[in-house]
Amino acid sequence: MSVHRDLDWRSVSRARRDEYAGTHRPRVVRVGTVEVGGARPVVIAGPCAVESRAQTLEIARACADAGADLLRGGAWKPRTSPYAFQGLGVEGLEILAEARATTGLPIVTEVLDVRMLAVVEQFADVLQIGSRNMQNYPLLTEAGRTRKPVLLKRGMCATLQEWLCAAEYVVRGGNEDVILCERGIRALGNGEYDRNTLDLNVVPAAIERTWLPVIVDPSHGTGVASMVPRAALAAVAYGAHGLLIEVLAEDGKPEDARCDGDQGVRPSTLRKVVEGIPAVLGAVGAESEVRA
Repeated sequence: MSVHRDLDWRSVSRARRDEYAGTHRPRVVRVGTVEVGGARPVVIAGPCAVESRAQTLEIARACADAGADLLRGGAWKPRTSPYAFQGLGVEGLEILAEARATTGLPIVTEVLDVRMLAVVEQFADVLQIGSRNMQNYPLLTEAGRTRKPVLLKRGMCATLQEWLCAAEYVVRGGNEDVILCERGIRALGNGEYDRNTLDLNVVPAAIERTWLPVIVDPSHGTGVASMVPRAALAAVAYGAHGLLIEVLAEDGKPEDARCDGDQGVRPSTLRKVVEGIPAVLGAVGAESEVRA
């Protein structure tokens, strides 16, 4: 279709970069000592939103103990209803910084607007650009001028090529440390048995086309805590370079969470996911050898 021929994402094209052309090897995005796109899938875990100091520190410690590599948490939250909890703002960033100091985990948090970029950049190790902002081109452009890694979520109705074009805005600004994140798309079944439809087919397709690492968010991709572990391990089987998982306190109640409680898993479940990754990688490797 002509609409696809008009889309240009030359900077992130695997075919146009000699060091990546003809391979499935991604760029390694380094966040402190953590390598996204390195030898093993990374796990980014934490609360959907920073709701309080006690809640965030408890979950951060539990995620570190369970084997997470980075800590996620929203200081600002984009919400469909203007009356829903919007996050703690700068106070939330300060709490995340304390959680990093306590656990040693680098932090991933969302920036919603160009006007927020400077303050979020002071605290965050990775700047997350969420689904609703995937086509916020001024924000993408400014993120390209920073030197912080950018985690770019796929828009909930975006095609693969539109997603890669969004990444192009960041990379053409000089920032090549971009991590793509599949987080589920709008489809016919939404709300009947899941929140979104997790499009795992896009993972190998993206890996084939771009040298950027690709991770998967099974929490938003399903919206149901019981579905997250299998979806997470399936994503690893599909070749994802990492996972983004929302976590509740071990004894927390989903209904008490101020944001997306139904999709948060317990730290004990997170541990099982982390421990299950090597077995999945081993099984996939064994199958590849058989087929070869």
